[in-house]
Amino acid sequence: MISLTPCHTLYTEWNIFYNIKTKKTIFTTIMSKASENYVRVTTRTLSEMKAHGEKIAMLTAYDFTMAGIVDKAGIDVILVGDSASNVMAGHETTLPITLDHMIYHATSVVRGVNRALVVVDLPFGTYQADSKEALRSAIRIMKESGAHALKLEGGSQIKESIERILQAGIPVMGHLGLTPQSIYKFGTYSVRAKEKAEAEQLLSEAQMLEKAGCFSIVLEKIPAKLAEKVSKTVNIPIIGIGAGVHVDGQVLVLNDMLGMNKEFSPRFLRRYLNLDNEISKAIKNYTADVKNQDFPNNQEQY
Repeated sequence: MISLTPCHTLYTEWNIFYNIKTKKTIFTTIMSKASENYVRVTTRTLSEMKAHGEKIAMLTAYDFTMAGIVDKAGIDVILVGDSASNVMAGHETTLPITLDHMIYHATSVVRGVNRALVVVDLPFGTYQADSKEALRSAIRIMKESGAHALKLEGGSQIKESIERILQAGIPVMGHLGLTPQSIYKFGTYSVRAKEKAEAEQLLSEAQMLEKAGCFSIVLEKIPAKLAEKVSKTVNIPIIGIGAGVHVDGQVLVLNDMLGMNKEFSPRFLRRYLNLDNEISKAIKNYTADVKNQDFPNNQEQY
């Protein structure tokens, strides 16, 4: 057989061989990761990734520089999370962050991204009470930041807001389980939906969000078996944070996984770096060099 140049489809790499004796062309496939073939990740991309069993990688970002680094590293989805209220502004909860703040962070992130899908959290108080206000808030974020989609916390209680936003052509990602904007209602950050009734309600809410038109759902801090069941029940991608491995993707807060925050240590968090120590060491070295007149040296001045 003579091997010809492989050709590529959206998901599959084909090796094409021509058998001289039988005069037949033979096609063999080598499955390749879908994400490597996408110049731009879209909501449709995520559906296709779930269909082909490729896990979705998602991280938060809040500024231009970090967004650019995350995007170049090949992340699929960047969430401009209302967790900026905690990690950027130092608030105890996500509740204080405003719509204007979210637009500022989203605009900064979008400028640094070329490939990833950028999803922005609608902040507390901008969509829960009035679906018309929800639409106005959604339109502001989309028009002023250039983001690609929005994320809303909750299920049936905000169904009208979700549907109104979707009717305007704005993609919506749902969020169930532990919803930080409702933390004062829960009174704790402990695992949600451990009891049968709440688990059944969560599954029902996930099905409702899919039927309403959401393109994906984040499940936060729920039992792994329940998350797996949800992922197998609905056709849209399920992104987990503290929801086990048997979902369609994972999300973490960037500052947490880089080890910039020592105080936050939930079971689901894996720290891939210890930047708190590394940054502190670098600053101490810089301070010492300045005081010792070692910086700048002859090569570092004009």
